[in-house]
Amino acid sequence: MYCSGQSTSGTSAVPLNQTLTLQACLQLGMEKNHSRPASQFAVAMAEAQHRQAMAGYWPQLNGKGGVTRMDEPLNFVFPASQMYIPAQSVAIPGGQAMVTIPANAFGPGFPPGNVQMPVAFPGQTVTTSVQQFPIPAQTVRLMNPTNSLAEGDFKWLLVDGGMRHGYREQALGAIGVAKANVHRTDLELTDSVTRLYYGAVLARQLHHLGTDTLERMEATLRVTDSLYKEGAGTVTKADYLDNKVMVETVRSMVAPLEKNEASAEAALAYTIGLSWNSTVVPADAEVPYIPYAGKLEELVATAYEFNPDWETIDAGMRALEGARLTAESGHYPKIALTGELHRMWNSYNGGLSTPQNRTGWTVGAGIEIPIFDGFLTSAKVAEARARIGKLKQEKLLLKEGIGLQIRDLFLGLNAAEKVYQASFDGLTAAREDRDLTTRAYSTGLLTTEKVIRAQLQEALISAEYYKAVYDHRALQSQIELVVGTGIQREINPKH
Repeated sequence: MYCSGQSTSGTSAVPLNQTLTLQACLQLGMEKNHSRPASQFAVAMAEAQHRQAMAGYWPQLNGKGGVTRMDEPLNFVFPASQMYIPAQSVAIPGGQAMVTIPANAFGPGFPPGNVQMPVAFPGQTVTTSVQQFPIPAQTVRLMNPTNSLAEGDFKWLLVDGGMRHGYREQALGAIGVAKANVHRTDLELTDSVTRLYYGAVLARQLHHLGTDTLERMEATLRVTDSLYKEGAGTVTKADYLDNKVMVETVRSMVAPLEKNEASAEAALAYTIGLSWNSTVVPADAEVPYIPYAGKLEELVATAYEFNPDWETIDAGMRALEGARLTAESGHYPKIALTGELHRMWNSYNGGLSTPQNRTGWTVGAGIEIPIFDGFLTSAKVAEARARIGKLKQEKLLLKEGIGLQIRDLFLGLNAAEKVYQASFDGLTAAREDRDLTTRAYSTGLLTTEKVIRAQLQEALISAEYYKAVYDHRALQSQIELVVGTGIQREINPKH
């Protein structure tokens, strides 16, 4: 890479004026063009969404804790009540019991020691009346105002009817679409840089052609002036003035050609991703003519593999199939495993704040069975299937459209090759004619009109020839854009 100039500020890492080859322009465009990072971020977003979908296959664990302070202790009020006891009779049967009579119970010396004597008692009945006992209201403290709690919960979806698989397919389809957009961005950038590069070459060729034509016609004007002043009358003042008018006309046309060349180089630099005041000068002196060896059927078959629109529609089909699976999961039950673990700290040791209540865990399994949802799930499934059917029809249209587009470009390429050959032959004849007429005119054998016409004819045919070569190369670039292989061919020309 040759750099023909440097930045005057000294702060830019890339020189403002550079002379680059096409491959160098493409490499620089892949590094600096701002459209590529945007499409690559879209891929990163889609991949992140896929990871979100995959998270549904894993158990969900959550933990939380906190300290709360209530204005008053939590309590429970037991309301006042009456305890009613009905009237009842209690029968006490008769019986006999042993009674111990201590010594000297009836006086000194009688009996001399403790005596065990049987005592018989008769049966009896005890009767009570109706009674009511009032029980006042009672306030029971459950826990103290300050309470600390730490807990964790666990959820694991075991059966989902295909819902998670559907979300995963949708995410994978989104990744495919994003990658197809990256591929499209690279292809479009390659096509734009290629056509702008050779467009800058064409603009420079036309500028040089205008300059060379002007120099030749100025030389012819000097010869005309000499023949007019010193000749034998074969060249008149009218011939001189006609030649002068043509010279000035060509001179007025050269200035826009110079501007076009500068604009093309600036546009190339902008497309690559350089600053607005940068200029890229193509290293090639002319647009190369490379006969195209591709076959129409092979190009169409390759397009169905690499065309970014085809890749997009395939990825979209996968995403819609995932949406259908997700919708159909609404018909099936879902089973989940749940769990919870908690630990509480409270300075009160009664009420709810007992050692048994402060720690604990629960494990459970839940099932959700859809019974009737107003035909909502069926409508979602029908919508998903309709979208799939619509995309299938669009795929058929795209298939025919890609083939027709490549066919049109291929026919245009064949026509461009014929135009190239005709303009090449015409240019060869025009150059020979200009050389012969110029030499003959300098000896006074031809009129001024013929030599001017020969010079203008050579310039026009040269411009047509340069344009034909450029059109041929631009059509090749467009074919590679549609087929989807342009980036590989340009950056790796050996392949």
